Amino acid sequence: MNLNLRSDLGRVRGLGSARGGTHHWWMQRLTAVALIPLSLWFVAAVVGVAGADYAAATAWMRSSWHAALLVALIVALFHHMQLGMQVVFEDYLHVEWVKVAAVAALRFITILLGLMSALAVLKIHLGA
Repeated sequence: MNLNLRSDLGRVRGLGSARGGTHHWWMQRLTAVALIPLSLWFVAAVVGVAGADYAAATAWMRSSWHAALLVALIVALFHHMQLGMQVVFEDYLHVEWVKVAAVAALRFITILLGLMSALAVLKIHLGA
């Protein structure tokens, strides 16, 4: 029984699934699932700190649990955003060099903003 569903021409040319999209798809789903409890925690935490002064808010961020959860939220959020925007760019930008430049710029910007956000949390957490 032949389970190869590609045509003879496709087999000769080596065309078919590159299996590159599976990892991207899974990462989008995993970050989305991770963002559900992290977002709920963040909203509850912000409501709990609402109305507090700067000293109370920074004291709250000095907790190791809060700092770790904030950094996890930042990583998941920026990675999820980058994955989603990459799909939009790949689907709607039709000039190849523009698509490559946009994805590269997107990756650079999300890494930069994510690092800046995580470093801000760590700076407050460490009391620097």
